[in-house]
Amino acid sequence: MRTLTFVVGTGRSGSTALSHIVNAHPDVLSLNELLSSVQSRGFPQGILGGGEFWRLLADPNQLFERMIRSGVPMPEFVYTRRPGRFATETTGIPALSLMVLPHLTDDPDGLFDELEKQVCRWPDRTAAGHYEALFDLLCTRSGRTAVVERSGYSLERVPLLRGTFPQARFVHLFRGGPDCAVSMSRHTGFRLIFLLREILARTGAQRVEDLTEDQIRSLPPELSELLAERFDSALVLDSDLPLTGFGALWSELITRGVDHLSEVPAPMRTTLAYEDLLDEPRKELTRLADFIGVEPLPQWLDAGSARLDAGRRGASRRLPTDEFTALRECCAPGARALEDGRM
Repeated sequence: MRTLTFVVGTGRSGSTALSHIVNAHPDVLSLNELLSSVQSRGFPQGILGGGEFWRLLADPNQLFERMIRSGVPMPEFVYTRRPGRFATETTGIPALSLMVLPHLTDDPDGLFDELEKQVCRWPDRTAAGHYEALFDLLCTRSGRTAVVERSGYSLERVPLLRGTFPQARFVHLFRGGPDCAVSMSRHTGFRLIFLLREILARTGAQRVEDLTEDQIRSLPPELSELLAERFDSALVLDSDLPLTGFGALWSELITRGVDHLSEVPAPMRTTLAYEDLLDEPRKELTRLADFIGVEPLPQWLDAGSARLDAGRRGASRRLPTDEFTALRECCAPGARALEDGRM
């Protein structure tokens, strides 16, 4: 029977490398950034026809389109590095095409067309039913027996995923707070997230999509301009954002995420520390394979171990002492939550 596992975390925790390692296993269908691509709009309530479900997968992610249009694409946007017939300035890039399909094939446009023909003919059912059918279709097509979805910045979605897929398993991939915060501070996506969270904090809105015209006008220009269809890339790339703010963001995400995961039955969840993965890759990858229900093949363990770069740790230790101390203090609540909730 096919298993379904979600690898969740804050992002900037080695998750992209892990997606590539998982994708190399001959029995695993690796869905890279599916949740990030469709976001919460991809899980509506009620019954959907096949065509309606396809639109959730095919309509461009508007935030990502704005980032591309403004010259601040994330490195995870695989399609823009190997472009096909879709483009932001003309057709828009389908959500499924930006990161998910290029991870599965060298011909993402061909796979997109193949899926469209089949999915649009599907009968009415819930979003969960459609996703299950999509996973089955892709597994059958590729001869895989297990599904692993991995998205960065996904801890907040654990309750949604549990409600949608009650039998799903969860792997919490995490990295030490100070190093993770330094990595966030250098990443275009997290820099934009930081600024958008500032907008929500100033306006009291729950989501950027809910902002009123009056709320937008109340913002300083360096924030309101981020909501335009095209914005100055310097607003993201050159803004002086406090490193401690990213430490506080890491702590907040981890603390809430550990609480969410504590509601998952113990046999259906596990943890994976990035540092442990670097120190003992064969041991940790074997444990991961066992958890998701596939064999830890020796050649796969060799290839996965070779892909991991132990030199990617310790960036925070190179900070001036006072900056490192302040950052570690901001990360302390998250570190305590991890210690208390370690499974």
